[in-house]
Amino acid sequence: MINSKLVEYHPRMIDIPQNERPRERLRNHGAQALSTTELIAILLRTGTKERNALELAQGILARFQGLMGLSRASFAEICTENGMATAKTAQLKAALEIGRRLLVASPEERPQVKSPADAAHLLMAEMSMLEQEHLRVILLDTKNHVQGMPTIYQGNVNTSLVRVAELFKEAIRANCPAIIVAHNHPSGDPTPSPEDVLITERIVEAGRILDIEVLDHLVIGHQRFVSLKERGLGFK
Repeated sequence: MINSKLVEYHPRMIDIPQNERPRERLRNHGAQALSTTELIAILLRTGTKERNALELAQGILARFQGLMGLSRASFAEICTENGMATAKTAQLKAALEIGRRLLVASPEERPQVKSPADAAHLLMAEMSMLEQEHLRVILLDTKNHVQGMPTIYQGNVNTSLVRVAELFKEAIRANCPAIIVAHNHPSGDPTPSPEDVLITERIVEAGRILDIEVLDHLVIGHQRFVSLKERGLGFK
């Protein structure tokens, strides 16, 4: 007799078509074409019985709210995630530390944002493929070199849920004089909504109070983007 309960299927990495696996995509298209989830999955190498490496990577990114939160999490905190034993946690922490040292050693090599397109290209490869809305902040120094790109919200990004103070928390901590805000439209259409314009007005006004310049708000679609600053929406 067949059990009436549905059994959730978790594909193994070998069940994913070869040209869609992270390692093969990195080899064929370069590391810059991979999402953060895919890059971490390569570091982890394997998943668990319940989750493949991609799902495990997605899970820890969600739990710690992106790379910034993951880098601040302690070794012990990461180990508490199911599937993250000592070896995987050590690999992940080592990779994050290498990235941190690279930024410290050569700040002049950090990407510099000179236009809305520059900012969009930093985010589009990953954000255009997301199935949920994500809101991110690009942290900039006085010469518009990128200091970080933390994810602030995941899920439904609207005026009732977004706390403007959260957008500036990392900028204040890093003493950044300017930011660019970006979020994606999973529908693929980057046309700003009335809510997008309203949120932008609130963010720009808060930036003035905090003396942090909001240079732009980008809406990312499927390989397209809209700059609210260029369209004069939310910026006065």
